Amino acid sequence: MKINSIKLENYRNIRQMTADFDNINIIWGENAQGKTNLLEGIYLFTGEKSFRGARDSEVIMLGQDYAKLEIDFSAGNRQQNAQLTINNRTTATLNGIKKKSASSLGEEIKAVIFSPTHLSMIKGGPEERRDFVDRALCQLGGNYNTLLRDYAKAVKQRNSLIKKLDGEINVPAPVREYINIWNENVARLGAKIVYQRQRYLEAIAPYITDIYSGISGGSEEIGLRYFSKAEYTADMTIPEIEKIILERMEQRLVADIVNHTTTVGPHRDDITVTINGNDVRTYASQGQQRSCVLALKLAEASLLNERTGSNPIVLLDDVMSELDEKRQDYILNHIRDWQIFVTCCDKETILRLKQGKTFHISNGEII
Repeated sequence: MKINSIKLENYRNIRQMTADFDNINIIWGENAQGKTNLLEGIYLFTGEKSFRGARDSEVIMLGQDYAKLEIDFSAGNRQQNAQLTINNRTTATLNGIKKKSASSLGEEIKAVIFSPTHLSMIKGGPEERRDFVDRALCQLGGNYNTLLRDYAKAVKQRNSLIKKLDGEINVPAPVREYINIWNENVARLGAKIVYQRQRYLEAIAPYITDIYSGISGGSEEIGLRYFSKAEYTADMTIPEIEKIILERMEQRLVADIVNHTTTVGPHRDDITVTINGNDVRTYASQGQQRSCVLALKLAEASLLNERTGSNPIVLLDDVMSELDEKRQDYILNHIRDWQIFVTCCDKETILRLKQGKTFHISNGEII
């Protein structure tokens, strides 16, 4: 798919903006001028919330009571139009027809976003890396989002029951029966999550290997591995994973009662990212960490295209920081197949662009 043009009104610091886009789009200017605001506005058409964590009301220009966004885009071999109006809530139309919710636009418009906040995928805790895989699986469709929701409910129910014991490890037989029921629910749903996460990492591995090799000029090798204290392996079936989770929960019951929480399951798992066999959290430079996140995001876009038949838009916010010239050159001139939007502060960066279009933004305007 491709976004051909956008119109923004009363959006953040952008009072009025109209822009026509190319396949590769470089948006440059000083900090706090509106570069990220433009990318954020594009991303909202995927049906997701702001990648900056903003509430709807926070994207409306100060002193105004609404914001309007409109794009013309190509998808499904036809020209389409989508609009968002943000006031007390966000409403959406697609080709002139009002949608039930803005989130439903995600069925037509897909995007992969990189911003500096996503460095927490590497620097942060396991939750950030789990979230990357889970969000990617949700974009691929199916029932994964429902599966995550059902699993979270099952863990919450088990935790609630455990907390009522108030640290008492001598569990009465009737209560133990209830715990066993929730153990089975957590294990059954959790095994499906683990299995799908492992299959996703297997599917994305060739893409991330190829992309990271391009970014690093072939000098470094990236690796991904699913990690769990439950020690299920990548070749296990869903029933085998379920059995292990159930066994570990039974073994950890006393510890769970003492800690008032469920300590086994996919909500405690992690994804290890390595360069040349070394954990990037500990041994990688800032540039290498940024390159890893970028490779993960572009690999996500590649697999999304393979599975859905549609190229997602790629939004790269401040990706050039802390990347050497070789890695910047790969991003600017060697990424193919997707429409890409890149923000940067340094005008010199765009001088190496061999194709595409540039936009200079200052004080919320293209100049």
